[in-house]
Amino acid sequence: QVQLVESGGGLVQPGGSLRLSCAGSGSIFSFYAVAWYRQGHGKQREWVAVITTDGSTNYADSVKGRFTISRDNAKNTVYLQMNSLKPEDTAVYFCSARSSTTGDNSWGQGTQVTVSF
Repeated sequence: QVQLVESGGGLVQPGGSLRLSCAGSGSIFSFYAVAWYRQGHGKQREWVAVITTDGSTNYADSVKGRFTISRDNAKNTVYLQMNSLKPEDTAVYFCSARSSTTGDNSWGQGTQVTVSF
């Protein structure tokens, strides 16, 4: 089962950008579809974006056109480029990886993103 570590969160002003990273270890990362989720304070966790093993992507309507998910299998890393950030994007962001061979699902510990003046 793959282990995941997120990084890249922080404080940014509205309209700014951040790039989150999800680093995988312990398994062949290219065999995993990887998704980003987020959970705001007092809110349910919501799906943000996904990238499949063949590089296909999909996004939640709330982030479409502002966020871009990508992967570098040589570095065992998936990225979430977040542009034009809004205060409502404030949340803890988690990455999740699902194996295309076993169906096993793994989660990272999360990274905080705060969008505020």
